[in-house]
Amino acid sequence: MAGPTTAERGERQQPKKSGPPRPPLRRRLPRRRTLVLLAVATVVLGTGLGWLLYGSPWLRTEHVSVSGTRVLTPERVRSTARVPLGSALLSVDTDAIEARLRGELPRIDTVEVSRSWPHGITLKVTERVPVLLIEETGESGTSGKSGKSDEGGKSDQQGTGDGNNNKARKYVEVDKKGVRFATVSRIPDGAPLLEWDVVRGASARRFGTERLTRAAVDVARDLPAGVARDTRAVKVRSYDSVSLELRGGRTVLWGSAEQGRAKARTLTALMKAAPRARHFDVSVPTAPASSGS
Repeated sequence: MAGPTTAERGERQQPKKSGPPRPPLRRRLPRRRTLVLLAVATVVLGTGLGWLLYGSPWLRTEHVSVSGTRVLTPERVRSTARVPLGSALLSVDTDAIEARLRGELPRIDTVEVSRSWPHGITLKVTERVPVLLIEETGESGTSGKSGKSDEGGKSDQQGTGDGNNNKARKYVEVDKKGVRFATVSRIPDGAPLLEWDVVRGASARRFGTERLTRAAVDVARDLPAGVARDTRAVKVRSYDSVSLELRGGRTVLWGSAEQGRAKARTLTALMKAAPRARHFDVSVPTAPASSGS
């Protein structure tokens, strides 16, 4: 029999092509056209969104709402914030507004500045609360430096005061952190006055006025709410001898500012156990005493 011809052997030796066949060029063109259209649509949408947020009249800043004020007026906060009305809402610098409010109004402890779509800016304010008052006397070591006037607020219309004698006096409000944040002309309700009865000696030289003032602030901060409302004055004799003068002539020997929470719990229990007592001693909270009932 005759063997395979040369043509037949060539066909058997030719390698077979692997993989799917390449699609015709006319089938790949629609996919490219789709990608181009998608890219154009993305650019158009992005441009439109940018115009909507920054250039359109529909998302402009039109009003500023203020909440959380106690002494400051909303008008004072709003004018200090200086929100650029009429500008694009998204372009308003909320961080700058927060820094401005905290820098120019020390009475503000914290403020949350947020956008209220589609036309508003919201200012949520938390004011500092005074736990102690320092009378400005002009004498070194006893004046309330660093307190700023509270003009524009409502503090001058609040508080009990002491009649006409207080009109010429100034008091610096101090919060629980020791920050002196405002100067007022009348004593506000619920904030005791710092009184000095410092013995000139080693204790005064060792601790200094600032540290003794800080101790008084810590004592006022730790007072139970009911006692704080009745406290007229925090008297500092030395670092280890701080006392309270309450309404009705009652007194409390607190001692140092240490163990403040334990002393507060002990004082609350002691007052309940001896409601008619005139003098309370919690300088050693594990061994309290009362007298004068």
